[in-house]
Amino acid sequence: MVDVTRGAEVTVAPVAAPPRASRLLRPLAPTIDILKRDRFALAGVVIYAVLILVAIFAPLIAPHDPQVVMERDGLWLTNQKPSSAFLLGTTNVGRDIFSQLVYGARPALLVGFSAAFIVAFVGTVVGLVAGYFGGWIDNLLMRLTDVAFGIPFLPFVIVLVAFLGPSIWNVVLSMGLLLWRDTARIIRSQVLTVRERAFVQAAHISGASSWRTMFLYIAPNILALSFLYGTLAIGWAILTEASVSFLGFGDPTVVSWGFMLQDAYVSQALARGAYYWFVPPGVCIMLAVMGGFFIGRGYEELLFPRLRER
Repeated sequence: MVDVTRGAEVTVAPVAAPPRASRLLRPLAPTIDILKRDRFALAGVVIYAVLILVAIFAPLIAPHDPQVVMERDGLWLTNQKPSSAFLLGTTNVGRDIFSQLVYGARPALLVGFSAAFIVAFVGTVVGLVAGYFGGWIDNLLMRLTDVAFGIPFLPFVIVLVAFLGPSIWNVVLSMGLLLWRDTARIIRSQVLTVRERAFVQAAHISGASSWRTMFLYIAPNILALSFLYGTLAIGWAILTEASVSFLGFGDPTVVSWGFMLQDAYVSQALARGAYYWFVPPGVCIMLAVMGGFFIGRGYEELLFPRLRER
């Protein structure tokens, strides 16, 4: 390159393109920054990462089939204490408790992530439509939301599961029919603000349809809130499934942490001092709920930067 003002030739070094890995991680930069600063959010991610790995590799981790009765010399190995053969002992019918604990991560995460997706999706769509159109559509959807708030959550889940039959998917359906209410209210309030911004008005002027404006211009600005309430719904869903199973309305063919607690309660494990039976599933449920709360707590800083100052 020649400098016209001085007549000298100047060599400009080419700018190196950023590595491909850094370009792929660029959208995740805010999340990574939150995890570096917020130990609670990092703990939540670690908890769910461990649970996901346990659920995926359950057949390799569990030493026995959780539904098979352990035998030796034709005798059932019932109420065995923790040992090298059975890390958490056996149940009153001879099933390995550790294997049940490992396999219990599968239905917990399945219910948690499925219900969270339904809650976030339904709540986001209802909030978008109500906040954008307003008028009688807003009134109708918000009155439906008020009705959903007025229905007792756990009794509704129990009645619906009892009516439809014991199944994990019926539990997910019942949670999806009610838990969207909080997400819809928050999304609607955010849409009421976003729809008045200049880029939305520009979309109207350029001839964009209402549905295109909602889902292409407004939705990307509120998806972070949907993700936040989705993470909180994971913990609620896992806790609800455990509660329903503990009360005896869960799927009897699926070994879950709630099923383990119900089995231990019926077998009077507490009276016999079999803490190794009911404490581990209770701790797992507690960690799963806490993990979702911790992730949501850390993600709030992305939505509300003023929280970083406190």
